Amino acid sequence: MTACAIEPTAENGDDDPTPDAPCAITADGTYAARLARDGDSWFPERWTLDGPEPYAVPLPAHQPEEPGTEVQPMADGRVLIRRLSQRRHAFSLLYPTGPGTGELLLGAVECPDEDTVLRLLPPAPCGQRAYAVAVGRRSTALWLVAGGAFGPEHLAEIPGRCSGGVWLDRRGRMLALDREVGGRTKAIVVDLERGGEVSPLLQIAAGSDDRLLLAAPDSGLLLISSDAPSPGKPRLGWGVLGSSLPVRFPESLRLADRALTPFAIQPGQVLQPESCAVGLRIDGPFGSWVGVWRPADRRLHQLAAPDGWLAGSGLWTVDGVLRLPYATEAEPCGVARMAVPAAGGEERGSGSYEVPAEIASEIASEIAEVAGAASDALEPEAPEPVAPRPVPLQQAPLARLVTK
Repeated sequence: MTACAIEPTAENGDDDPTPDAPCAITADGTYAARLARDGDSWFPERWTLDGPEPYAVPLPAHQPEEPGTEVQPMADGRVLIRRLSQRRHAFSLLYPTGPGTGELLLGAVECPDEDTVLRLLPPAPCGQRAYAVAVGRRSTALWLVAGGAFGPEHLAEIPGRCSGGVWLDRRGRMLALDREVGGRTKAIVVDLERGGEVSPLLQIAAGSDDRLLLAAPDSGLLLISSDAPSPGKPRLGWGVLGSSLPVRFPESLRLADRALTPFAIQPGQVLQPESCAVGLRIDGPFGSWVGVWRPADRRLHQLAAPDGWLAGSGLWTVDGVLRLPYATEAEPCGVARMAVPAAGGEERGSGSYEVPAEIASEIASEIAEVAGAASDALEPEAPEPVAPRPVPLQQAPLARLVTK
């Protein structure tokens, strides 16, 4: 069991950060947050992305932050911060107050075991709650660290060591984690509305390591890493949530001496997983640049990244424009809008539109119906349909792998 205890504060309100994600962005693309640097000092910075031009608001506290401090933007414009001091993880919400920075203390999580690593999960789809996992020697604790009623709340204890973290639905109910048990890693689903109930999500082969990297709730597209087709050498693949087809590992996502990391999937492609554009970070001997790939195209487009790109960060508009945050000395807060090859090879221009509300409310149920996923029974008093439970992509036959 992971030994962690709640340490509430008197005032409450309503691993280290991965180097591949220096800038966290809300699910709706409204705000971003990162640790910025002024000489040798680090301070939180909030970016507003939904206006005519992006702009940054510094949120320095009374003293500089440590380099390993995590920050995450919330939908209301506040920034969650996690500070570590002697195995005590303290959480606060920061917000601008005229010339200064306001801070709302939320409480802390104590992790007495020195082997326990606590980290924030990716921003929740609702933007009103934030979660963290404390990874211990034999189990992983799931915490609600912002958005609860009484400070940090322990939600579940999951056997095994968990990594990753991908949201599978728009409500923030279904969370996918990569769990290591017995020397093998498999993607699982944690149901937050059922007390952290765990079910399998991905098992390509019994002896393979199968991880979920990204998911698109609108289309059901999944980006996967697995060493099933080449034991000991992870490859990028894709599948569809609830589909009976096997996971596929395209040759176009294999580059010699290059590391590919997907960071964003185009939203709004309702039930059209093969048309979704995927943004990838490509790391090579001489730096990082951008890749764009679609399952239907079967080719990887490689594009130069803007100067100062916060590598591994970005988001798509619904109509397929890739937006990449960057920071340079001349422009400390910028977002590049990249015209990328559309399906069929044409370049796509700028502009965007929102998914109609009536369509968005039906996305989860449509995916479940078309993909064959089972749905939970609707409670009589429930005001809205319960999110569909993902059907595991288990035992996909390797003989049928598509490698084109």
